[in-house]
Amino acid sequence: MYSTSFKIEDFHKDSISFFKNKNVAVTGGTGFIGSHLVEQLIHLKANPIVLSKSLNKNFLLSCEEEIEIIEVDLFDKNATFKALKKADIVLHLSASVAGIEYNSKHPATIFKDNLEMFMNTIDSAAKSENVERFLVTSSACVYPRHCSIPTKEEEGTVGEPEPTNSGYGWSKRMEEYLGKKYNEEYDLSVSIARPYNAYGPRDNFKKEMSHVIPSLIKKAFESKDGKLQVWGDGTHSRSFLYVDDFARGLIEVAARYAKADPINIGADEETTIKDLSYLICEKVKIITGKNVEPAFDSSGITGQPRRKCDTDKLEKELQYKTKVSFEEGLQKTIEWYSSIL
Repeated sequence: MYSTSFKIEDFHKDSISFFKNKNVAVTGGTGFIGSHLVEQLIHLKANPIVLSKSLNKNFLLSCEEEIEIIEVDLFDKNATFKALKKADIVLHLSASVAGIEYNSKHPATIFKDNLEMFMNTIDSAAKSENVERFLVTSSACVYPRHCSIPTKEEEGTVGEPEPTNSGYGWSKRMEEYLGKKYNEEYDLSVSIARPYNAYGPRDNFKKEMSHVIPSLIKKAFESKDGKLQVWGDGTHSRSFLYVDDFARGLIEVAARYAKADPINIGADEETTIKDLSYLICEKVKIITGKNVEPAFDSSGITGQPRRKCDTDKLEKELQYKTKVSFEEGLQKTIEWYSSIL
């Protein structure tokens, strides 16, 4: 069982006092990122209320006695409103999203599902008598394909989102827009976090649904011919964010940046897929003894050519920096995957 390595002192004192003894509703709290967030909220002495359609507690077994789990379908407006009745804070993480292959094939479904869940949740929060803060969890997928590197928040409404993630990118732009407008019309206190590419223990390793890191790890472990098949020539890049830093970033933004204004969460690092692939092969060899080498396929789908998070605003406003280096986070991820095989 994996749990967060962060301690109470890793959080800002204002975030600690903001969440202490509060009823914090977390949509998507049984999932990859949500479960890590719930564990961190327990460190802050909050009272997590996990909203879940499936009631799958696998990732929360270590803390199930310290949380409340409510079965709710966020597509059901009345059920969502009822589930949020005693919440002081709402952190909205539920999302319909997967890897680049799935996203590129289902843009309409992803857009519709994300917006419907979000609108039911934020409208319920705005009409609740208790909710004092609402977190919009956006994404770096709002940025256009050819954005500035590193990418500042102002480019989140420029042009079109990356085409291979268009449904998801547009849904996140609309969530940000609605967050601002609910703040204006209903005086709902809103924070908007715009995180970069998440990875870490509990990620989705299913073939069609996985993102690049779990996909490559799974392929490396399962390789029969000593080859790790990689889409693209390896020159495209990402700004990867370890899940514990991702969750901690959401907490800091929710507590301390309630301006209905998007703020990037990410590491000041840029990693090419080529470097990532060789690093995975190296670490898999250490764990399994298997020799695997990347084999690049330039005809494969690659998505955005480059991603790098501009962290200036994040550091200035919240004095936030990631704590887990990419190599350390990747090691932890591979070790976790190996442990569940």
